Amino acid sequence: MQIEHVMHNLQIFIKRRIESDVYMRLNVFPALLILGSRQCGKSTLVKMIAREKANFLYLDLQNTSDLNKLSAPQLFFEANKNTIICLDEIQQTPHLFSVLRSEIDRDRRPGRFILLGSASQELIQKTSESLAGRIGIVELTPFSIDELMLQNNQTDLRIYWNRGGYPDSFLATNDKFSAMWREDFIRTYVQRDLPQLGFQIPALQMRRLMTFCAHLSGQILNTSKLGESLGVAHTTIRRYIDLLEQTFLVRVLAPYETNEKKRLVKSPKIYIRDHGILHQLLRIRDFNDLMGNPVLGSSWEGLVVENICSVFADCCFSFYRSATGDELDLIVQTSNKTIAIECKASTSPQLTKGFWNAVTFVQPQLTLVVAPISDCYPIKENVFVCGIVQAIELVSKELL
Repeated sequence: MQIEHVMHNLQIFIKRRIESDVYMRLNVFPALLILGSRQCGKSTLVKMIAREKANFLYLDLQNTSDLNKLSAPQLFFEANKNTIICLDEIQQTPHLFSVLRSEIDRDRRPGRFILLGSASQELIQKTSESLAGRIGIVELTPFSIDELMLQNNQTDLRIYWNRGGYPDSFLATNDKFSAMWREDFIRTYVQRDLPQLGFQIPALQMRRLMTFCAHLSGQILNTSKLGESLGVAHTTIRRYIDLLEQTFLVRVLAPYETNEKKRLVKSPKIYIRDHGILHQLLRIRDFNDLMGNPVLGSSWEGLVVENICSVFADCCFSFYRSATGDELDLIVQTSNKTIAIECKASTSPQLTKGFWNAVTFVQPQLTLVVAPISDCYPIKENVFVCGIVQAIELVSKELL
């Protein structure tokens, strides 16, 4: 069965990985904040939860009629005190945080409020200051490959790799419609979303920066060179990158740190978080275009890094690169475990001496070479070549 034939039927049934975390926090905290980029599925997730709740009220704060209902918020909350109230796009109304604090202090029953937000610095700051100790926070990402495989083991990796994980992009009827959606997403992001978050940056300049970041995805971030290319100061580039990171468009990966006296690269790497958005910024139309594009390797690396970082969000992440070129794409760390991951966009990955040198230095408990394959096999003790789904399973077992 081709996945295109079943995509739209799957849309309302795909179970999100964080759903159990959402329910757990609703049973503990008076308020829950679900953060994530626009169109990643926050509203859909909450509406699925609402089906299981007797009293549930959803308000979209970008909708004028819904916003008007909160003209006297204390009165509204009192009238709906036995109802779970969901406030979508909460960053649009930061003044509500102080009202919510007072309301929660009056009645601290768990699960009273669900707040949805496309994260901004102000949103995080307001939440931490006004609702500290009263709110649980989770992040929802676009679809990870394990979410799709759990739903339907016929999911075609090539479609996911090409289109990315945003629900409307992945579930589109064909590649053309998927590309149209992604282009609209990017245009809306720079023309509407950023200004609504309070950032007055010329749309053309931001689009150019995003495109430069796409070309640099998986590479060391050099803000000075990037600033020279765009004709702005490196401090301005750093501020713009922070903004892209806060709104979930890019991931900045820190370098591996060690107390040993070894020369390591100290600058971070940058990734466009969603590989479908990456391809749209680079005008890659379909999987065949991708296969013939120099960005193939960095695209696969970004897919792997984003999936691992999203699924195991409680871990610490970094990359290893020495001054002599020894390298590991991703280091996953907990208090007592270290896992090394190398990404190879080949079904027959070839490993260099630099890879083995890096493994020897980092000494991980588990090393994975993640390739676009569907099986898993050992090449040395605690070193495996595997696909991305198998990698998620192996990391999960190692961290238990």
